[in-house]
Amino acid sequence: MSQKTRARKEPLLRMVKRDDISPRRAWLYRGIAFILALVTGGLLLLALGHNPVFVYRDMVIGAWGSPTVIRETIKLAVPLLITAIALALAFKMKFWNIGGEGQILAGAIAAGYFGFFTAQYFPKPILISLMMLAGMLAGGLYGLIPAIFKAKWKTNETLFTLMLNYIALAFVKYLMNGPWKASGSSFPKMPMIGSDARLTQVLGVHWGWILALVIVVVAWLYFNKTKHGYEIAIVGESEDTARYAGINVKRVIMRTMFLSGALCGLVGMLQFAGADFTITEGTAGGVGFTAITVAWLAMMNPFGMLVVAVFIAMLERGANTIQTIYKIPGAAADLLIGIILFFMLGCEFFIRYRLVIRGKEPKDVSPKTDQEPDVVEPVPVVVDPTGILPEPDIIAGKEPGNA
Repeated sequence: MSQKTRARKEPLLRMVKRDDISPRRAWLYRGIAFILALVTGGLLLLALGHNPVFVYRDMVIGAWGSPTVIRETIKLAVPLLITAIALALAFKMKFWNIGGEGQILAGAIAAGYFGFFTAQYFPKPILISLMMLAGMLAGGLYGLIPAIFKAKWKTNETLFTLMLNYIALAFVKYLMNGPWKASGSSFPKMPMIGSDARLTQVLGVHWGWILALVIVVVAWLYFNKTKHGYEIAIVGESEDTARYAGINVKRVIMRTMFLSGALCGLVGMLQFAGADFTITEGTAGGVGFTAITVAWLAMMNPFGMLVVAVFIAMLERGANTIQTIYKIPGAAADLLIGIILFFMLGCEFFIRYRLVIRGKEPKDVSPKTDQEPDVVEPVPVVVDPTGILPEPDIIAGKEPGNA
């Protein structure tokens, strides 16, 4: 095939995986992406008739300007952080768990049973412990369902976990309109829980933020210092390699998805008992989807997820502030957040890959030729278990001393 014919068949633009780049250059790319995001968002704000500098300033003040708003920002960051770690457990083994929303709702429902109907029978510490255990167990079992189908019948986990979100949401609607509906209410809603079922506050925020920090440390140790973390990484690289190494792939998938769902269920319990004090259609609040962005931006690093979760919580809290001050529509505020996250995600992609134009091949890539290279036969090597090198004649397959 001629070079001209081959050139016509090659795409005009294609992506090539980069060699490892230095951390300094990677952070330079991230800084450029962040500046471009602010500029693009500024153009949107100008189109709406507002000064971008003042709007960005008030976003920051709206998230960190007073103790009250700081507490609200942290309250938003807690579920994002824990859910991101939960999803990272599955993502590291290439199991695409898109069911965080449903697992959060499952945990909230299970915790809600104890919070609504058994608060009068248990002291507060026991009641909170039961709510936590119930929430984690329900979320874990809800996450285990798609894992069993994936392990045994190779079903598509992306669609499976996504559909389970809608089932959990429909069940919440049923409870709101049926057996758990608040007595005397003409609207479909559940009652508010009493003080005995609510989480104690520490520095103005429920103690879930302390638990989230503990989970960050434990998750890092689990990923990097345990046998289970090693098995998750190997399964993510190649299931065949994992089987060859003696790893029970099915067991790893089911065990890890149970843990992933359990952490999401814990988030449901924290939202129920620490933030909302009831269960609604918005209890998950899109956390299960936003946490995917948190996990990917942090490259599955728990400490990185802490930073990203706080950053996104700041954006969401700041967006609420500018809606009030500047009367910016909610959709425009969400679009502003989306622009910033789009640039940051795109930056991570271009850190790993580079764009190649047809005819502008990288210098380290040799051009293809029509002639196949000569095949070089490997030289056999004899390994002596005693550690003594054999004589040259023996390596050549001859008897010692023979010509």
